[in-house]
Amino acid sequence: MWLAPLLLGAFLLSGPVRGSDGSASTAITCFTRGLDLRKETEDVLCPANCPLWQFYVFGDGVYASLSSVCGAAIHSGVITNAGGAVRVQTLPGQENYPAVNANGIQSQVLARWASSFSVTRTKNTALEAVGRSVSTARPSTGKRPKKPLDKKAGNKDCKADIAFLIDGSYNIGQRRFNLQKNFVGKVAVMLGIGTEGPHVGVVQASEHPKIEFYLKNFTAAKEVLFAIKELGFRGGNSNTGKALKHTAQKFFSLENGARKGIPKIIVVFLDGWPSDDIEEAGIVAREFGVNVFIVSVAKPTTEELGMVQDVGFVDKAVCRNNGFFSYQMPTWFGTTKYVKPLVQKLCSHEQMLCSKTCYNSVNIGFLIDGSSSVGDSNFRLVLEFISNVAKAFEISDIGSKIAAVQFTYDQRTEFSFTDYTTKEKVLSAIRNIRYMSGGTATGDAISFTTRNVFGPMKDGPNKNFLVVLTDGQSYDDVRGPAAAAQKAGITVFSVGVAWAPLDDLKDMASEPRESHTFFTREFTGLEQMVPDIIRGICKDFLDSKQ
Repeated sequence: MWLAPLLLGAFLLSGPVRGSDGSASTAITCFTRGLDLRKETEDVLCPANCPLWQFYVFGDGVYASLSSVCGAAIHSGVITNAGGAVRVQTLPGQENYPAVNANGIQSQVLARWASSFSVTRTKNTALEAVGRSVSTARPSTGKRPKKPLDKKAGNKDCKADIAFLIDGSYNIGQRRFNLQKNFVGKVAVMLGIGTEGPHVGVVQASEHPKIEFYLKNFTAAKEVLFAIKELGFRGGNSNTGKALKHTAQKFFSLENGARKGIPKIIVVFLDGWPSDDIEEAGIVAREFGVNVFIVSVAKPTTEELGMVQDVGFVDKAVCRNNGFFSYQMPTWFGTTKYVKPLVQKLCSHEQMLCSKTCYNSVNIGFLIDGSSSVGDSNFRLVLEFISNVAKAFEISDIGSKIAAVQFTYDQRTEFSFTDYTTKEKVLSAIRNIRYMSGGTATGDAISFTTRNVFGPMKDGPNKNFLVVLTDGQSYDDVRGPAAAAQKAGITVFSVGVAWAPLDDLKDMASEPRESHTFFTREFTGLEQMVPDIIRGICKDFLDSKQ
């Protein structure tokens, strides 16, 4: 969500800010979100003159943690746009954050979020800034601000593969088509295009869609800007539905430059209304895991509504009908002020709901029985089973993550969720796990894994799963630790082999126990379970999103 420092030029104080009682406050920017703060209670100082229309705020009184802290403080009346000191209190996540218009800021609806915060006035507002100011758009973390954007690498905080689907129909005409190109060029530049940042391509919608250039063609903003400038106006009907479907199906292939684990986005620019059906195209895009944004310009007038096939076409085409994926501009003239808010949306990875599939949005921890009864050759079969499950998922720094813990009477973290961010490295780490040999204390191992492996991930966006593999009776209680894991939001699958008691397996498994409990007499039978475990994870993931 964070924009390139060179583009925003917001101010962050490099030193602490102290009240009259000597208490320190952290200076933050207009764009610092609740989830960027690390303490349960923190005093912060908001700068003056933040542009109100740039704020993203979700809720009222209690705000989802992806909200701007300063935006929430102004919305709730704690401070004005002149800035000031704010106390931020971290709260649990909740459902149904309401949309309320207050103090010049329209907060937005959010169905649910993992954590929240509240804002109140600090006791001492007579603050004295210490230290020089530096230009940056990053939140204060107590560390030095990051270096300015590396132009070649691009804005690493905005990894996205984006197709701009521009309107090239007679509806828009040559003059407005050129204004549209100018706007798209500004958006492309502000995104911070680069090898490790966002990649963009362009498709033109007209009578027949034309892919003008792919994601792989240009990785520098200058090149993209030149390519957009050179686009020719095609004319014809605005068959937006046809173009959207074509883009979802053909544009995001690996051969054409799409990257694994990176959100896929189509930004549809529409002047007026589509001349064909757009609903089916929206469904196809969602099936392909593509986030569709509609940027509509010059909405149909009352007199023109009779010519529109489906008045609700925007809501039916977007990724989710929650207000986030649609964007309205009154005209193609004077669009500069709309560039930055659109870029902020396109960089809000947490809200790319249609990119979130069971394959790229889960954390899977494997708890592996290393007791003496397993034996070295069978232990190799267990590792092969784990590898085959892991292979099905899109592992990356912003995708799915894998961790492994081996246990006997003791526990050993083989690798955690943050150790490896590629599938190749995860599979290599699994192959290199060495057999421990010893007793069987499964309950202690579940508690250890819940606390040490899943604990740091509890507020993350991914859904958490634990797969417990054991071949025998546990020497300790498994029911309590498993219930605590489930209470912490972890879905537990139990996989038993040989002498593992069915009662223990069911006591560990999540509800419904029958579909989360697996058993095989021989270790060779693990291979047949792989697709069932993958299907089970995907079913639970989908059920959690309903």
